[in-house]
Amino acid sequence: MHRTLIAAAIAMLSIVTPVSLAGPTLAQTYPDRLIRIIVPFPPGGPVDTVARIVTQGLPQILGQTVIIENRAGASGTIGAKAVAASPADGYTLLFGNISSLVVTPVVTNNRDFDPDKTFTAVAKTSQNYEVLVVHPDFPAKSVRELVAYAKANPGKLNFGSAGIGNATHLAAELFKQRTGVDIVHVPYKGAFEAVTGVMSGQVEMFFGDIGGVLPLIREGRVRALGISSEKRSADLPTLPTMIESGVPGYVVLTYTGVVAPSATPPDIVQKLNAALNASLQTPEAATALRRIGAESAPASAQDFAAFLSAERDKWREVVRLSGIKIE
Repeated sequence: MHRTLIAAAIAMLSIVTPVSLAGPTLAQTYPDRLIRIIVPFPPGGPVDTVARIVTQGLPQILGQTVIIENRAGASGTIGAKAVAASPADGYTLLFGNISSLVVTPVVTNNRDFDPDKTFTAVAKTSQNYEVLVVHPDFPAKSVRELVAYAKANPGKLNFGSAGIGNATHLAAELFKQRTGVDIVHVPYKGAFEAVTGVMSGQVEMFFGDIGGVLPLIREGRVRALGISSEKRSADLPTLPTMIESGVPGYVVLTYTGVVAPSATPPDIVQKLNAALNASLQTPEAATALRRIGAESAPASAQDFAAFLSAERDKWREVVRLSGIKIE
């Protein structure tokens, strides 16, 4: 199966569609040297782990060395700016996530680049969901009970997040907007600290990435009330979705994907998209992603671009209504 997918990808990549009649395109020789994929977060973190899983098949598919380079800082902005300033030739790419590709640009006013104009979508690579967790002794045993409790006690419940303007913060703000509850934001320095706050009773609730909170749920250290997916998760089949639990339209995806500088030739983008999709569909990648609570999410470059645009519109409205602002 693995060899078949790789062979098919190589055959696909040998087909080049010219974008004009003015001679050969760059993609006919691309790639002819090393490709750098910048991960704008530290080594060993969740995004870095996914990046290494997703790209492990690329050297064989593309016939060139592919390296991961970590440039962490400013919620992914430092790495994103490095890619934005690189030549648009397909040799420097950004492996981003919901924060670096969507949330940080939306909540930050003083950015010096617009991701809609700076980058072109290459491939969506993985996705997973947020789980609403509470302390095991919290009186509400369901999302409906939590909403009723919060409305009976306005301003008395706290939710933790991984920081102001973080995706975990926006997930809770969306929950507030869809349910009309008054709960207080308590920002932490990261997701680990936030979920620890729930376990210690400092805060009542937290929307955590399923990969991060699943072990704690299974150990009984936190209790899950709902998941932000459209349908139930195979990892938590008895856990209802937020929509099932009476929160209309509540779907929150966390995801990763690859983008390139905006002027990258379309035929190179298509080559990279085909290669990444083939790498994603190897049994090794699928198994490794499942192990960390994620799932592969192959898509065309066009579909990924449309997805990012819709995500930015969605979270821009949440930010506007909540008044979140980071200078």
